[in-house]
Amino acid sequence: MDAVGNMSNYLKTELLKACLKGQTFTGKSQLYLALYTSDPMPDDDGSEVSGDKYSRKTVNFSTPADVDGQIAVMNTNKIEFAVADGDYGRVTHIGIRDATTGGNLLFFAQLDAPIEYIDNTGILLQPSDLIVYLT
Repeated sequence: MDAVGNMSNYLKTELLKACLKGQTFTGKSQLYLALYTSDPMPDDDGSEVSGDKYSRKTVNFSTPADVDGQIAVMNTNKIEFAVADGDYGRVTHIGIRDATTGGNLLFFAQLDAPIEYIDNTGILLQPSDLIVYLT
C-alpha cells in the first residue's frame, strides 16, 4: 500500500491553532480508512466510494517511529473492505477520517496503482501496509 503524507486543511488548521495559538486540539481515539474514486484534496471534496456493502474501516496505528529516515506510524490491524456486489468504481485515493460517516478528513494519498473495486472483489490491507508520515 502507499504512504500517506498529505494533510487536510482541517487538520492543518487544528494543528496550527494548537501549536502556535495554544488552543486545545484532541485527536480521535478511533480512526477510519476511506476509499476514493477521485482526489479528496485538502478541502475534502473528492468522491468517496459508494455501494451497498462499502463502509469505512477501523484503522489502528503504531507508536510513531523512524521509518526509512522519516517519523511515521503504520497500521497495526488487518483492514478488510467487503466484497463488492456491483461496480464500486476505480479506487485512486485513500483517506484517514475521524468518523464512520461524515466527520473530518485528516490525511489522504493517491495510490501508486488504481484498484478496480468491482463485483466479487474485495480490498485487503495487511498490518504495516499503510504508512502515515509527516514531512
